[in-house]
Amino acid sequence: MEKYLNRSTLDLAMRSLAIRLDENGADGVQIVVCGGSALILTGMVPRTTKDVDIVALIRAGVLISPAPLPPSLCQAAQEVAEDLALAPNWLNNGPSSGEGGLFQMGLPDGFIDRLTSESYNDLLIVHFIGRFDQIHFKLYASVDRGGYHIEDLRSLNPTPDELEDASRWCMTHDVSDGFSMVLKRMLKELGYENVADRL
Repeated sequence: MEKYLNRSTLDLAMRSLAIRLDENGADGVQIVVCGGSALILTGMVPRTTKDVDIVALIRAGVLISPAPLPPSLCQAAQEVAEDLALAPNWLNNGPSSGEGGLFQMGLPDGFIDRLTSESYNDLLIVHFIGRFDQIHFKLYASVDRGGYHIEDLRSLNPTPDELEDASRWCMTHDVSDGFSMVLKRMLKELGYENVADRL
C-alpha cells in the first residue's frame, strides 16, 4: 500500500535524507523539485503526494540534467525509504528521466531565477520551482494526463496571461495537432476561452 506524504512527512523525509547523506560521507547535492511535493512544501496547495519529483539538479549555479541521479543520492534515498517505510521510488527523476523529459525539452525562460530554496544541511539544498513554472508544468500534465493535475492548476488560479505563456511553452514540447486541440478545448472548459482563441 502506497504511503501518501503530507507536509510534515515530506519535511521529515528531506531531513532524514540530509542526515543519511552526511552519515554516508556523500558529496553535497542540490535538487530542483517540482510537482505535488513542491506545491505542499512551499504552501501553494495543501494536499498530499506519493513522491518527490526532481526536474533538475544544480551544480556550480547551473541547471543540469537529473538523469541519472547521483548514486550517493539514490543510496541515501533508499535508506530513508527503509527508515520511514516509504515507497522505494519516493524520490525520483520521473519528470526529466528521458529524452522527452521536461529538462531535456527545455524549461521556461527565467526558471532558475524563480526558485525558492531550503537548506537541510551542508549536503542537501532543495530548490522548489516557482508558481509561474508550476502553472506551465501543471498545464502540460493536465492536457497529457488530466486528473489531479487539473485540480492543482485550478488551485494555482492562473491569470489569462500566465496561461497563455504556459500554453505557448507547452506547444513547443508537443507540436502535434492533437495536443493543440486538447489544450484549446481544456482552456475553454476551464473558462479561458480568450486564451484559447489567441493561440
